[in-house]
Amino acid sequence: MEKHRGFPSRLPGTDFQFTVRRPAKGTPTKIIERERYADRRPADRRADVGFMACLWEQFGEEPFVRGNLDAGRLSWLFGREVIPAEDPFDPESYDALLRIDVARAMRAFPEVFE
Repeated sequence: MEKHRGFPSRLPGTDFQFTVRRPAKGTPTKIIERERYADRRPADRRADVGFMACLWEQFGEEPFVRGNLDAGRLSWLFGREVIPAEDPFDPESYDALLRIDVARAMRAFPEVFE
């Protein structure tokens, strides 16, 4: 599992996790597409914005390896702002390549790109 050096482990001042410390025993947690409903808590929305800002700062438009990025946090953005960068895509692999869909990310999180 590749560790993304310099990537924050969590949203500052919260328990919203951005990375994992060690690989899962057995199969890695699968990345899924989670529905973001309009009535989500403000703290959850801040975590999404913070995570997207970190992804943008660390990787920009370049494809990146899932590595030690938290599958749960990725799942809130997956299929919309974060998309597979390879075909076939294995959602249970630490080596899976992802990329930011910049146009969708700019619409969803304009404050990140200002």
